[in-house]
Amino acid sequence: MKLVEHFEHGLDAPICLTWELTYACNLECAHCLSSSGRRDPRELTTEQCEAVIDELQRMQVFYVNIGGGEPTIRPDFWHLLEYAVAHQVGVKFSTNGVRITPERAAFLASTDYVDVQISLDGATAEVNDHVRGPGSFDTALLALRNLRDAGFRDAKISVVCTRHNIGQLDEFQAIADEYAATLRLTRLRPSGRGADVWDELHPLPEQQRELYDWLLAHGDGVLTGDSFFHLAAFGPADGSGALPGLNLCGAGRVVCLIDPVGDVYACPFAIHDQFHAGNLLADGGFKRVWQTSPLFAELRSPQTGGACTKCSHYDACRGGCMAAKFFTGLPLDGPDPECVQGHSELALAGVRTVPAASQDHSKPAPTRNQPVMLQLMTRPLSRPPVGDCAESPLAGFTP
Repeated sequence: MKLVEHFEHGLDAPICLTWELTYACNLECAHCLSSSGRRDPRELTTEQCEAVIDELQRMQVFYVNIGGGEPTIRPDFWHLLEYAVAHQVGVKFSTNGVRITPERAAFLASTDYVDVQISLDGATAEVNDHVRGPGSFDTALLALRNLRDAGFRDAKISVVCTRHNIGQLDEFQAIADEYAATLRLTRLRPSGRGADVWDELHPLPEQQRELYDWLLAHGDGVLTGDSFFHLAAFGPADGSGALPGLNLCGAGRVVCLIDPVGDVYACPFAIHDQFHAGNLLADGGFKRVWQTSPLFAELRSPQTGGACTKCSHYDACRGGCMAAKFFTGLPLDGPDPECVQGHSELALAGVRTVPAASQDHSKPAPTRNQPVMLQLMTRPLSRPPVGDCAESPLAGFTP
């Protein structure tokens, strides 16, 4: 059995998982996947978090991606990080850098088994602060400087690719080089507040090609996770043009998400009732949810691939991203909304039912850190997250 086929049927434990420790955040990023801002008063206690870490150790989970919200805002964050390391659970945490002081940077530099990922969505303050909020560019660069000066090796710079920053890829690489960091590019997903701004932010077709060519040219020097396997269809139909990474949706098979209150979701990019697999407090612990959830069993069963199996590029892109399809109102067995072969164009132009958000932790009133886009695009909660596409992702584009 090929490795990818083994993954399709699921593993006894996830290779890694995402754990949102809190929805509290000092920023209000316009494209936030989890609509973070306010803390949920039900979030797991320190003791409950320790119990989760103990279970991950027993399951031999390789590492956990800790995020939020802004995880370092939790008063017990540093304790939980040390607790995980002491229990052989590797930690990669994502932060906007607000709490990465010289002292904390020195601590991180002295600790093995910890990776730090600084979020930066523009290579200039103008582009970054447009979606992340005033001052966030300077905060991120200060954190990178503190890490570099403390001797921390190989911090990651995490960039969500948008139509405003695709033209800055070389500049992002220069920033990574300056701070002895590694560049990590991720895809914009239309979930959380990202649903509000996807029409305005997702890369245009010619930019998708620009991104693909740039990633091919930079080989293994840039990390992507598995964000861009839909771009593989730009290459030959035999899949030889695939980018590094797993060209497969790993939701419920090799990855999942734990949210601040212990709810487990199949996909880190789809915090929605439809992808809710259970709660580790109510349903016998994380291992029980992972191994017995009916939702996970369904995701691990043989998939037909739907209409995409008729495409000669199916083996390269595997139909694209489940979350991107769901939150743009497309069928899960249909093409990705950013299908580079143009197969989603008719579906996007037709009548679609876009799912309403099942939760929103956004702050009720603007703050000084509110990004420009939220000021322009604040919507009533009773409205669906997005309307029909203002512009087809592939309008007028020939692959």
